[in-house]
Amino acid sequence: MAVSVWLLPPIIVLLVLFSLRCFSLMHDCGHYSLFSSKKVNRVAGFVFGLVNAMPQYWWSRDHAYHHKTNGDWERYRSIGDFLSTKEYAQLTPSDQKMYGLLRHPLMAFPGGFFYLAFKPRIILLLGSYDFIRHAFSCLSSDTSMGLAAIISSHKPQHWSTAAEFWDILLNSIVVVGGWIFLSFLLGPVFFLSVYSIVLTLSAAIFINIFFVQHIFEGAYAHKTEGWDYLTGAVEGSSYLDIPAVFKWFTADISYHNIHHLSEKIPNYNLETCHQKNSHLLSQVKKIRIGDVLSCSKFILWDSDADKLISIQEFYQRQANAFS
Repeated sequence: MAVSVWLLPPIIVLLVLFSLRCFSLMHDCGHYSLFSSKKVNRVAGFVFGLVNAMPQYWWSRDHAYHHKTNGDWERYRSIGDFLSTKEYAQLTPSDQKMYGLLRHPLMAFPGGFFYLAFKPRIILLLGSYDFIRHAFSCLSSDTSMGLAAIISSHKPQHWSTAAEFWDILLNSIVVVGGWIFLSFLLGPVFFLSVYSIVLTLSAAIFINIFFVQHIFEGAYAHKTEGWDYLTGAVEGSSYLDIPAVFKWFTADISYHNIHHLSEKIPNYNLETCHQKNSHLLSQVKKIRIGDVLSCSKFILWDSDADKLISIQEFYQRQANAFS
């Protein structure tokens, strides 16, 4: 900036790309696939998580549920928490419009920034407030109750284990401390502006990557009864065909069907595994960058037909039913 403002955009692009790679490697650490040592995966994952302000262990535990239920739309409604057509039909017209607006592709920009920068901090505050209320309730009924008994009797709503709590807490301390230090070092306006741009762009890109790897025409979207894990991996996950340089910056997460077949495969082996088994992957959907917008319309789940449909198709069906 001291030399020329035009030097900043290419640096921001590089920061966004490396932010994507750090998030991808953090993701691999959550599956304990990046290193052979579980402890090294935890430590490295925590460090990678700091880059994008995301508590890695807490995030990976939530992400593991996605892997266990991929394609089972009764238990997991994907990244957008989608509604079934029956649930959507019960909404008021204004709520239906809001539903579509909140799932518009452009909402990935503010939504992604909120998800990385604010959501973990809000969860920490809400969880802490919940614990304090619980502690006061315990002490009001039994003043002799010790801290250990209070902790053991508490059932947290925002994290599952003590390890998740410490992960969120330590991540927030380092991240917020980093914000304060870098604002002091570089100036709050400059740092927070660049940081917000990088975080917003990287989050939006990754949300859209994750979206098209599970939301597309013909995606496996089954009820719990009759759901099959392997079919969910092959037909409920796509292969994202992107240039090699972007595959490197996203740690080959584009081979998403292989990743869902076996989450323990390291990212640097996904491409080889995909190529050697291509004859078995004829049912895998290939997605290109130009297909992203067309995939974004499939935001309703037809539970009767076990398929994803668009809002336009929902209204067309209603019109045909009354005609």
